[in-house]
Amino acid sequence: MAQALVIVESPAKAKTISKFLGKNFKVKASMGHIRDLPKSQLGVDIENNYQPKYITIRGKGELIEELKKEAKKCSKVYIATDPDREGEAISWHLANILGIDQDEKCRIEFHEITKNAVTNAIKNPRNINMNLVNAQQARRILDRLVGYEISPVLWKKIKWGLSAGRVQSVAVRLICDREKEIREFIPEEYWTITAILKNDNRVIEAKLASKGEEKIKISNESQAEQIIKDINDIFRVKEVKNQERRKNPLPPFTTSTLQQEAYKKLNFTTKKTMQIAQQLYEGIDIKGEGTVGLITYMRTDSVRISDEAKDMAKNFILNTFGQNYLPQVNRNYKTKGGAQDAHEAIRPTSVLRTPEKVKDSLNNDQYRLYKLIWERFVASQMADAIFDTISIEFESNGYIFKSSGSVLKFPGYLSVYKTDEEEQDKILPDIEEGEVFQLDKIEPKQHFTQPPSRYTEATLVKALEEYGIGRPSTYAPIISTILERKYVIRDKKYLKPTELGEIVTELLKEYFADIVDVDFTAEMESKLDEIERGNQNWIDIVDEFYKPLKEKIKLAEEKLDKIKVEEKVEETNIKCEKCGRNMVVKSGKFGKFLACPGYPECKNAKPLIEEINVLCPLCGSKIVIKRSKTGKIFYGCSNYPECNFASWNKPTNKKCPKCGKILYEKKQKDKNVLVCEDKECGYIEES
Repeated sequence: MAQALVIVESPAKAKTISKFLGKNFKVKASMGHIRDLPKSQLGVDIENNYQPKYITIRGKGELIEELKKEAKKCSKVYIATDPDREGEAISWHLANILGIDQDEKCRIEFHEITKNAVTNAIKNPRNINMNLVNAQQARRILDRLVGYEISPVLWKKIKWGLSAGRVQSVAVRLICDREKEIREFIPEEYWTITAILKNDNRVIEAKLASKGEEKIKISNESQAEQIIKDINDIFRVKEVKNQERRKNPLPPFTTSTLQQEAYKKLNFTTKKTMQIAQQLYEGIDIKGEGTVGLITYMRTDSVRISDEAKDMAKNFILNTFGQNYLPQVNRNYKTKGGAQDAHEAIRPTSVLRTPEKVKDSLNNDQYRLYKLIWERFVASQMADAIFDTISIEFESNGYIFKSSGSVLKFPGYLSVYKTDEEEQDKILPDIEEGEVFQLDKIEPKQHFTQPPSRYTEATLVKALEEYGIGRPSTYAPIISTILERKYVIRDKKYLKPTELGEIVTELLKEYFADIVDVDFTAEMESKLDEIERGNQNWIDIVDEFYKPLKEKIKLAEEKLDKIKVEEKVEETNIKCEKCGRNMVVKSGKFGKFLACPGYPECKNAKPLIEEINVLCPLCGSKIVIKRSKTGKIFYGCSNYPECNFASWNKPTNKKCPKCGKILYEKKQKDKNVLVCEDKECGYIEES
């Protein structure tokens, strides 16, 4: 039997698949795209129905010749690129270059790289789906028209080398709009009143909620003091409610929710999450098994799970935890409207490959991400967590104070997976209605409303998904692009617009309003989806977009004056060792650094050492802010290498009142807290 040729995108995928298919198949990698629009010109024939001018990507010539030779020698060619628009487009380009007839069933598709999935796909080839290809072509052409037609306006009017992007510009606008909200935010004062109540050896804390049925808003200290005067020392228990509350597990991961959770739990950037997920999908050499894909396809906005995967999870849960941990009916999660349901959610290809079983075959990052995916999937098929809750109302001279607590009665899915928001047990003493408690202490506290937080990578991805901007494959590249273009910088873990980002956004808002309009961009995404479904003609969609854009470009070029952007520099008294000038503080990819102002004659530069006014707990030297190779901030001793103290969390000069060890600053549930360095101590206080 003559060999068949299978073409995939990456060598890792080729290696995994070749082990499943055996000697009758030769598996080769295209190394991603082989043709694209040229970089040196627009590459779109506007006068001829926006026809793209594709060229071979530089460096791919030899690879294409090799694929052509292999295709001639083989009896059949199967193209097994990724199961999405981008993968379909690569398949179409490959079929064209290899001279495969358009009626030939050469396309195979699988959503997990396992032996069953691959061999079943080989048995069921299909034609290339031109609706998918046209949707990808439309996106690529629209992005090219925006990038190559608007960017020259930015070069002329602001600064050479700038770029506009159909989706990236909206993401920058979201970040700029949030920054404007923060700047314009006016804090409002408000007060809370907490009562510490006693009855014999029972002590309980209760917060002021209302006066009778009317909620109370305390705006200043005098109002708080008046209420305190009105309150008696006697607090009567007005009502005690005991209830059972059930909490459902979250659905398995989509691309967006995986990126958000990996950012929050593992501190992974969206880019890093996708790189590691790709490795897990394409195949890892597992001891005793060989190379196998550990997770299903990682670019998906569906929460659907196959019946086979559900049954596998059900059996695992039954055998591991018992009947009580299974829900009464199988869980079915509903995919959001507009999402593509062709793929499953991200899940392990086999629930029997527990994280601990494969740990020795994975590096630490692969293990942590796989564990997150595995646990979330298993939990999604488990029974509810059940809490016993109690809420108590106290009354004092018409004022109602409330206290509530809950105790985990049955863990259910929490045995496997917890989010950062999971509550801790808060046990209240046994109390009955009509009992009387004595006021021990009253604590008024002043607060101010806070501005909205800047976006993090996780919250930006969440916003993009909620607004319908971009798709699973684009979230990570969008964030990478706006950081690389210096429209946005990372300020600790937050995304902050640069002056350049704000100037470009304001210009786009004035002259190209649709390009940075959230609703318009979301609507365009919907139209691309309609092309994919075969309900819209891609040429019509591009034409509808481009004609008004052309007029706006003409207007901007005529009316817009040159905008000067000056890079702000901060001069220091630190002398350049090479030429003696005072060095200046500049911003780079990984934050601030010291540079000689004599560049390019003098190219001296060095890290900026920032002290935090905290002494090293090991040697007493000053603690300084440092950055890892990837730009992540950590805190280290200025006396390195003599002292090797280092911490991801910011240390303080405070000592733990329980054990005397150092307290560190940390963010928990959007609150700044101080935590003890000794995890066993467990001391936490609000900072």
